[in-house]
Amino acid sequence: MIAAVGPESLVPAPPGARQLEFPGASVVPGLVNTHTHLELTHLAGKNPERDFTAWIRTIRALKDATTPEEFVRAAEQGVRDAWAAGVTCVADTGSTGAAMAALHRLGARGIVYQEVFGPDPAQARASLVELEQALARLGPLTSGRLRLGVSPHAPYTVSEPLYRAVDELARSLGLPVAVHLAESRAETELVREGAGPFAAALRARGIPVVARGVSPVEYLLRLGVLESGDCLCIHCVQVEPADVALLRIAGVAVAHCPRSNQTHAHGTAPLAALRGAGVRVGLGTDSVVSAGDASLWAEAAAAGLEGEEALRMLTIEGARALGLDADIGSLDVGKQADLAVFGEPLTARPPGRPTAALTVVAGRVVHG
Repeated sequence: MIAAVGPESLVPAPPGARQLEFPGASVVPGLVNTHTHLELTHLAGKNPERDFTAWIRTIRALKDATTPEEFVRAAEQGVRDAWAAGVTCVADTGSTGAAMAALHRLGARGIVYQEVFGPDPAQARASLVELEQALARLGPLTSGRLRLGVSPHAPYTVSEPLYRAVDELARSLGLPVAVHLAESRAETELVREGAGPFAAALRARGIPVVARGVSPVEYLLRLGVLESGDCLCIHCVQVEPADVALLRIAGVAVAHCPRSNQTHAHGTAPLAALRGAGVRVGLGTDSVVSAGDASLWAEAAAAGLEGEEALRMLTIEGARALGLDADIGSLDVGKQADLAVFGEPLTARPPGRPTAALTVVAGRVVHG
């Protein structure tokens, strides 16, 4: 916990305390990454596909070829890469449980949303049972720094009955929810018109497709998923002004991943409109397969942010999006001692991809 903040002349080091000096450096709150896929760290540079549906198929094949031990090693490397980039808190989504295991073993801070898939309504119960088993297995790994949540993946991988069942489960257990939402044009085509590449892929598997006649945001709102009280919506690229208003009314937060959106040619999320409406927004790197690395500063630059505005988005606003701003996101007395030291004045100019000279989580040096 932070006991005092100020110049050494006013806040001298207590007797016996370890003193670290970084002349000319910037001390900032630890950065908050609101969307990662740590278990995919080993796949960086291994998926050249640019068509989104083909990219997803390739990711599935690469995951199928990965052992549980490789997933854990990848997730641990992802945590260390995050620390090297000055990130002290991550919101991770994954299906293997590797990120939860890695974060727990390394004593890291974050929220892990256990993914659940099942586009076939007939398989909803089986998918729910699998999710319940995963939660029972991962639950004992939670701590004051590590929280467990659920993630019904996306409208093209989750049926309506499964969405409803997962929502009910999350509410009963008091778990936070994360959903990939309004990411691609293909997703909007599927939900609104029952058409497009996702619809074709589902029909090819014998899975019924229904045109909902509404946007993905309105669809999940009607199902109650966005009104769980603790919901993180990932991407939100394909949203209209009416959708922004619905997101604000529902009280959700948004994880904005500009480099991933650019990689897959999804378009540009209306960041200014979301923030202007009062929607809580943080920045996320998505997986390194999409973004290339763990640099949140690169995400800020891709979002058109720099200086103090970028720093706020990467710290206190990211913490607020995850509901953690009472504990982290700023260097205030009484908050958890999550901080990073960079060897340059970050508020003076866009910093590119600086490596942290020191990263501290809950008062413990984890990098540097």
